[in-house]
Amino acid sequence: MADEIRIKDLNLRCVVGVYPEERREKQDVVIQVRLEADLGAASRSDDLKDTVDYKAIKKRIVAEVEASSFQLIERLAGRVAELCLKDPQVQVVEVEVEKPGALRFARTASVVLRRARPT
Repeated sequence: MADEIRIKDLNLRCVVGVYPEERREKQDVVIQVRLEADLGAASRSDDLKDTVDYKAIKKRIVAEVEASSFQLIERLAGRVAELCLKDPQVQVVEVEVEKPGALRFARTASVVLRRARPT
């Protein structure tokens, strides 16, 4: 079983949606990220070079999402997954993007994507 690093409840704002009223102003999105990597060396060495720098990944996600203007949360999730897989230690990433208020009578709507490093 792979080790995991999780980034939970990353609350950001971006333009996302297909309807004109959705594209006028930034909307809230909530992002969950699960990174699979071998954390064995880091658990023994206590050295950042032996693990995934999740702070650096978080900064890349924030910069990309807040500057984005996608129509679909599916594309937004795909872009976040691409950013995560740029780290050579990340083998698999799972990204959930929630769009609170997207559906009347529902707390949120979300998509979940799982991507693996190409072999």
